[in-house]
Amino acid sequence: MKTTLRFALATAAALAMTLGIGCSAQADQTTDKIKAALESRMGDATIKSIEKTPVPGLYEVNLGSQIVYSDATGNYVLIGDLVDTRSSKNLTEARLAETNRIDFAKLPFENAVKVVKGNGSRKIAVFSDPNCPYCKQLESTLKSVDNVTVYTFLFPVLSPDSTAKSKSIWCSKDRGMTWEGWMLDHKAPTTAGTCDTTAIDKNLKLGRSMNVTGTPTVFLADGRRLPGAMSADRLEKEMSAAR
Repeated sequence: MKTTLRFALATAAALAMTLGIGCSAQADQTTDKIKAALESRMGDATIKSIEKTPVPGLYEVNLGSQIVYSDATGNYVLIGDLVDTRSSKNLTEARLAETNRIDFAKLPFENAVKVVKGNGSRKIAVFSDPNCPYCKQLESTLKSVDNVTVYTFLFPVLSPDSTAKSKSIWCSKDRGMTWEGWMLDHKAPTTAGTCDTTAIDKNLKLGRSMNVTGTPTVFLADGRRLPGAMSADRLEKEMSAAR
């Protein structure tokens, strides 16, 4: 009897393993099929990963700076946000924040304009263009946020004038004051003379390596990103969650 029971248990375990392997292999075959189809049809798009979503038959296609959705064949693609109506959670935004999470402590803060508000206990990093209207909107929002250290990585991507202004801000006597003077009060930045502006070139390279495709892009202390300008309430909430 004991021998029969052991044999039955062993057989059941083997069958479970076989089914598990089969399911995994089937999933791999599906994602491989989707990847092959999309790569042949989407030009230079780089697919970082393909995973199942909570929606049957719908697959998440991670392009780095964007998430799109595909059916199991790769013949049809949906572009837009996937939202859980039960919780009102934006699943697309949450996945992008997670997959693009960075190691905040490893950012090259020496290449950023540093502004300390209050005790500076909370920290955020912002990739910002001096001619970006949404960046100016974010700076206005930050006026009402206290006890935070803001590291602004000058990221001039909009025009040659953005590069010129970034260099003037970087070479000024007080970078933080000059940055805020321009962004909040439209005081044209003046330089204190020539200086080494390679930090700006490094910021451009860094931002591109981190899939920063627009300004402003905010990084929280836990490595999550928040694209675009936002309200003070949301920023406060996200910074609290990051701690």
